[in-house]
Amino acid sequence: MGRLDGKVCVITGAGGGMGREAAILFTGEGAKVCAADVDGAAAEETVGLCSGDAFAFTVDVANEGQVQAMMDATAERYGGIDVLYNNAGISPDDDASILDTNVEAWQRVQDVNTKGVFLCCKHGIPHLQRRGGGSVINVASFVAILGAATSQISYAASKGAVLSMSRELAVQFARDRIRVNALCPGPVETPLLLNIFGGDPAALERRRIHWPMGRLAKPREIVMGALFLASDESSYVNGSTFLVDGGLTAAYVTPE
Repeated sequence: MGRLDGKVCVITGAGGGMGREAAILFTGEGAKVCAADVDGAAAEETVGLCSGDAFAFTVDVANEGQVQAMMDATAERYGGIDVLYNNAGISPDDDASILDTNVEAWQRVQDVNTKGVFLCCKHGIPHLQRRGGGSVINVASFVAILGAATSQISYAASKGAVLSMSRELAVQFARDRIRVNALCPGPVETPLLLNIFGGDPAALERRRIHWPMGRLAKPREIVMGALFLASDESSYVNGSTFLVDGGLTAAYVTPE
């Protein structure tokens, strides 16, 4: 018996990284999954890796009509929705210090990371209400908690917004038996983060010295936290800043 038996989950950003890992894990635990991504071919590839019932949906989470269509298609296919895993996010190469980031780069990040979560909640939560409850997992980040001299101002601001939005929704919809939590990963070994470091070992080392465990997280290590939040095991976990960061936000001086 799986930990998500009978649950219908919408996972955005499922074409790779943590989203793909989540789709594979969730279907293995008995969930029916909408694997959504802006890259439809990548979403289809994810579905091919799933052991259970899943379908691919091509969506730009910054497009309201597409987000609404995704939620409606999932509910029509499976009879409802129980879990929203709002994972899609970007951090482009031109996101830097506030002194260097242009307005266009700022807006691209806000559209996907902030507006995307807003739209998925706006059009997803009514489906959870019709089911009599459910779980919303909004992916924020440890950068919503900590500042950094190696700034990504657009990304950090967007994740802070996701964290604040999650708290607001958690309080608003608690009496509807809908739990909303912000999953805050530490640095994870994903294409997005590895692309930031690129071929610069010094950039990686500049950050690695601040990680108590001395390494990046594996996507599965983060997704196991999401599995807990999606399951009934977390029935009294609501409005939390759910950190899965290897102790990074607890660190003052790290081991040599």
